[in-house]
Amino acid sequence: MRALVSRLAVVIAVGAALVLVAQNRPGAGAAKKKAAPAASSTKSALDKATLEAYVRHLFLWGSPVKIEVRDPKPAPFPGFLEVQVHASAGDAVQDEVFYVSKDGQKIVRGQVYDIKDNPFRQDLDKLKTEFQPSLGTPGAPVVVVMFSDFQCPFCKDEAKMIRQNLLSTYPKEVRLYFKDFPLEQIHPWAKTAAVAGRCIFRQNPAAFWDFYDWVFEHQAEITPQNVKEKLVQYVSSKGSQIEPLQFGRCLETRATLAEVEKNIAEAKALQINSIPTLFVNGRRLVGNHGWTVIRQAIDYEIDYQKTAKNAGEQACCELKIPSPMNR
Repeated sequence: MRALVSRLAVVIAVGAALVLVAQNRPGAGAAKKKAAPAASSTKSALDKATLEAYVRHLFLWGSPVKIEVRDPKPAPFPGFLEVQVHASAGDAVQDEVFYVSKDGQKIVRGQVYDIKDNPFRQDLDKLKTEFQPSLGTPGAPVVVVMFSDFQCPFCKDEAKMIRQNLLSTYPKEVRLYFKDFPLEQIHPWAKTAAVAGRCIFRQNPAAFWDFYDWVFEHQAEITPQNVKEKLVQYVSSKGSQIEPLQFGRCLETRATLAEVEKNIAEAKALQINSIPTLFVNGRRLVGNHGWTVIRQAIDYEIDYQKTAKNAGEQACCELKIPSPMNR
């Protein structure tokens, strides 16, 4: 019996040794690897669905928010691509810019600045002030561009503050431009008033600012139903400043609508999501900040431009017709 047990032990030991030898043969591990299931592919922010899911999580944007992830384009710095994400929910819109590493693994959100250039260059390049209502000194060191809506209560407060303070404080140092951004989804007569303002500006540029004061002052009296009647009454009260028949034709045919639409497109390109919005030499001031903040920004720019122009930097966004005399 003991001899049989000894023989069985030897057989088991030999079998175990043979198994170990087989496992250690070259290629045995490779066979095991081939048999293992493949790992799932790595997520990439360059996949639109993946980026949309990530952005929804980031901003708490649920299913009511529509998201459009646009095609990537070259970023202003190496190793990344720029991807714009457009979100909308009813009348509200929001645009975000992300910089995605070329391997799709990292996302950067924020502003990119070039130390050699004006920090507001991207906005300055989009601001166009030719053929816009303006006040102040041409060629002034500070240019203020106002995007506004005639039906907006906050715009009314800012409009009054600007008119009371800007030129009296800065008779020579500032040039102001007005640009329409009527939010017709929530302000149903604002676009009609913008068209009317452009009709007046076409006839008599100086008369625009009287209209600007009047429409904000009488904002509470104007409705979608009576807006045209109120506008005609206003023009009729201005005597020789505005020719009523010419104004009436312009308003009825909406002859200046394209000018208003152009300003709206510019506001959207600048990603303006709130009104009023001011640009002080390209520095964006969103909302009604009050005169103290606006004055601080203007004072800083007046002082800054004394040296910036010597460095070859343009003050802002005023465009002139090319001519050897315009220097």
